[in-house]
Amino acid sequence: MGPDRIQHAVTIITGASGGIGRDTAHVFARAGARLVLAARTAGPLEELAAELRAGGAEVLTVPTDVSSEEAVRALTAKAVERFGRIDIAIANAGVYVRSAVKALPLEGIERCMNINFYGSVHLVRAVLPLMLQQKAGHIVAVTSVDGRIGLPPDAAYVASKWAATGFMNVLRQELRGTGVYASTILPGRVDTPMIATLDVPLASAKISSARVARAILRAVRTRRRELVIPFTGPKTLIVASAVAPAIGDWLVRMLQLEGKER
Repeated sequence: MGPDRIQHAVTIITGASGGIGRDTAHVFARAGARLVLAARTAGPLEELAAELRAGGAEVLTVPTDVSSEEAVRALTAKAVERFGRIDIAIANAGVYVRSAVKALPLEGIERCMNINFYGSVHLVRAVLPLMLQQKAGHIVAVTSVDGRIGLPPDAAYVASKWAATGFMNVLRQELRGTGVYASTILPGRVDTPMIATLDVPLASAKISSARVARAILRAVRTRRRELVIPFTGPKTLIVASAVAPAIGDWLVRMLQLEGKER
């Protein structure tokens, strides 16, 4: 990648058909990236691609189930076939399962792990050999503040995001000196269809997916290792919980951070 890091960079975005992924596609398109957009269903992907092409972006769409290693490898192969390289890979696809542990079916845990964790792992494993060969590239995983502090009743979701965050922490350190970089984006509550029916307190107010998309762009441009967004509230809770878990638990209860389903 050149000094700009984004201009003409071949950029894979999973979970691109809505929410954070959709806004990230728009942000990277405006910055001049060449886009490879992946999501499970073709229709919304093609609608997004048409919007971006109308603005002058070069776009390839590849319907992909990120829980399938074979499908993710096919995605990266098509990206290389079309563009000859991969510069940026953004693992963004995700699902949300809300259930107390006592009522949580195994299928709910497996669904979160298969998409939120293994979906990220499959993308990393698919693009990493090429990026190391290029001696250039940037891998981004969109995890969650829940990847550092668990809120009830989200055990399945929290477990998958902790796993993805930990995986990226190790990857980032292993990539030192290779020319390949890794960033982890940890948003708080984001105003997307995934949690549209969840009412949250002011202390945990939902932020826009466009704000997260801009943070992803900033992380790539500045090679930031990690971005917590928004910073102040979530960071305070993370630090408090790390110093004294009892204080973190008390803050969660007092501020009613778990929210309520409508």
